[in-house]
Amino acid sequence: MKRFLEYGGIAASVLLIAFGIGATVVGFNGRDQVRTELAREQIVGTPDSTIPNQLVNTGSEAQAFAKVMRKHTLEATGGKTYAQMPRFATSDGKGTNDEKAALKNPKSGAPVDNPARGIWVTETALTTALNTAYFAESTATFVIVMGVAMFLIGIGFLVLTLGVLRGPAAVTEKSRTAPAKAVAVPH
Repeated sequence: MKRFLEYGGIAASVLLIAFGIGATVVGFNGRDQVRTELAREQIVGTPDSTIPNQLVNTGSEAQAFAKVMRKHTLEATGGKTYAQMPRFATSDGKGTNDEKAALKNPKSGAPVDNPARGIWVTETALTTALNTAYFAESTATFVIVMGVAMFLIGIGFLVLTLGVLRGPAAVTEKSRTAPAKAVAVPH
């Protein structure tokens, strides 16, 4: 039974070490891919952002750029979000939700969509991608940390397995073969 526990402990330790190394490698690869893909887009922080004139090539920089994009979109739409804006365009530029009061497409006769809402559609798509890059890099960093933790736990478990299961046997063998020393007892 002792041999079974020893081999089981060693196997578990080796698995933890292997998974730790694997997770760390995957985490570094994931983080590198996020940074490579961001850099490839050649996004540069605007002067009013927290990353002025800086290439956006990390997850945190992507998140910062997404925040400034939202600010610019709110400025362009008079502080209104997509859901707060009227659905259709009008001649006075204010917009309406009433199809009958909306401008009509001369070819189809259908109401014309509010073009300012299109700004939000574009902004949402781009900021979602940027925030996803932030999330992906954060996840990759978490995987790296967990990989290192598994590696260290595996090492510790291996030391513990070898120390506890092999250690007492070695001590017992030594005590059987070594003669006991005489000890003087005072009277």
